[in-house]
Amino acid sequence: MVSTREIGEIAEGLAQQHLLKLGYKIKETNWYHGHLELDIIAQDGDELVIVEVKSRNGIRYEHPSEAVTNGKIKRIVEAADAYILEKDWENETRFDVITVIFFGQNHELEHFKDAFYPTM
Repeated sequence: MVSTREIGEIAEGLAQQHLLKLGYKIKETNWYHGHLELDIIAQDGDELVIVEVKSRNGIRYEHPSEAVTNGKIKRIVEAADAYILEKDWENETRFDVITVIFFGQNHELEHFKDAFYPTM
C-alpha cells in the first residue's frame, strides 16, 4: 500500500513533468522558509509561478483543490513573499494549483492557473 506521503511525491513529480512539457523552467522544488513550504517554484516566461500540488487516491473524498483553504493560501503567500525577497524577484508572480487524482494505475491531472490571488 502506498502511503499518503508517497502519493504526494508522485503527484509532485507528475506536476513537474506537466510544467516542463508546457515550457516552464523549474527553479525550486520543496522550498522551505522555516516551517512553510512551497511545492514547486517555476518560471513561465517572465512570470514567477508558485505551484501548490494537491493529490488524492480515488474519488471517495473531496476534490484535492478543496484542501487549498484560506489558511493554506495565507501560508503559501507568506512563503512566496520570503522567496521573492530572498531572490530579489521583481517581475510578476502568480499562484497556480495542480491537482492529481489517482485511480489505480491511472491518474487525472488538472492545472488551475491563477488559482488564487494574494490579499493585501
